Amino acid sequence: MKSSHLHIPRWIATAVVLAALIGGGVLAIGLRDWSGHEVFGASNLELRMARDTEPVSLGNFTNGFSSVLKPALPAIVNIHTSKVVKSRGSQMPFFNDPMFRQFFGDQPGMGEEPRSERERSLGSGVIVTSDGTILTNNHVIDGATDIKVDLSDKREFQAKLIGTDPKTDIAVLKIDATNLPMLAIGDSSKLRVGDVVFAIGEPYGLGGTATMGIISATGRGDLGIENYEDFIQTDAAINPGNSGGAMIDLHGNLIGINTAILAENGGGNQGIGFAIPINMACSVMDQIVSHGKVVRGYLGLVPQDVTPTLAKQFGLSQANGALVGEVSPDTPAARAGVKRGDVILAVNGQPVGSANDLRLRISQTAPGTNVKLQIWREGKTQDVSLALGELPEKADKAGPEEGGSGGLEGVDVQELTADIAEQLQLAPGTRGVVVTSVDPASAAAAADLRRGDVIQEVNHKPVTNVQQYREAVAAAGKQPVLLLVNHQGVTTYTVIESH
Repeated sequence: MKSSHLHIPRWIATAVVLAALIGGGVLAIGLRDWSGHEVFGASNLELRMARDTEPVSLGNFTNGFSSVLKPALPAIVNIHTSKVVKSRGSQMPFFNDPMFRQFFGDQPGMGEEPRSERERSLGSGVIVTSDGTILTNNHVIDGATDIKVDLSDKREFQAKLIGTDPKTDIAVLKIDATNLPMLAIGDSSKLRVGDVVFAIGEPYGLGGTATMGIISATGRGDLGIENYEDFIQTDAAINPGNSGGAMIDLHGNLIGINTAILAENGGGNQGIGFAIPINMACSVMDQIVSHGKVVRGYLGLVPQDVTPTLAKQFGLSQANGALVGEVSPDTPAARAGVKRGDVILAVNGQPVGSANDLRLRISQTAPGTNVKLQIWREGKTQDVSLALGELPEKADKAGPEEGGSGGLEGVDVQELTADIAEQLQLAPGTRGVVVTSVDPASAAAAADLRRGDVIQEVNHKPVTNVQQYREAVAAAGKQPVLLLVNHQGVTTYTVIESH
């Protein structure tokens, strides 16, 4: 969990086009179909799969939960890493200015060059094979030049980094040992809100520590923590140093990897913690071990959530599905005829609830797999079939004179010149009007329209100059206005309620 390195603001507002161009989480590989979709390859890991999955009566634990925790604790390890970083040297650059020296002479620290320092950090990990395969978080070992693992029996091992996947915050380590205690792998798809769970880790380097709580929610996404999110939320206390530790159920089965907490002002546990579901974590781990990297399915489009306002604008009866804000040229989606403004309602007959749902669904399907999309276009549904591509390494985006108003209230725009387009790093040929200012008290600001955004359409009508923009806004009268907005090279739809 990122409690040791990252604190998330209480309210997170992100336009998640993370993993945009829709790549997705992970592919399932191995003896077990982790994702429920087409898989390939075979796992090299000898994992112990859970046998006990039936509900457990709490009446069986009359003396507490030691029968669950005692066998699980030895499988949790302490991970301590170090890396060499450059100090900043003198914090006062003007110390080296000749004029400063003339009047004030040499000062302590003057002229110091950056020095190398060793930075250390702590985290947790989970043994998942008896010969020393360990699951942890990528942020626990990120950039480390030295990784050591301490077992519960006080033995210390030098760990080898097998591989990482920063997009899901998973890392796989290996130590040279045998007959190690290990956790059985559960099935996170069967978790329900209210299930009792335990978080185990090494908070603050104190050694094996267990806390208890319930599952507060499943399928949490769009938090802005990772590129691909499907978190288990819990109120079990998670604190700095628990990163990479285990979340287990009442059977002692591993169901998640502790990853992040919601904290204020740099504080610790607030009763809201997150874990990566073990199905996702194992899928990533299998690929890293078998192939050295994680391969992701790819559509080639940028999805966004369908809000009630957008649903009304596009003639939908419910705010479900994923609205296509952008389709990249020469991608599976483009070749299949998917267009900007389409709403993807289902994948292979399974309803799509949100943009994050679509990202994960595509991500968990192997490249080359044929999928059928049900889309909503101009008031009608239709099916589109295509074969998924493989997500390119650099495809992710974080899901850029005449002015004046005369358009949206509180919004000033001007022509998008070639020079401005270059400054905003927009693709050649981008057309529209660029927003030069937005009144913070306006409805446009509330809809997250910002300076530097480029308005490309108003109510589905392309605008290439200020006059077209003003005419299109005027034609809307007092009705809400649907804009297609290009923000830093990514187009999404937004609705301005009043103008």
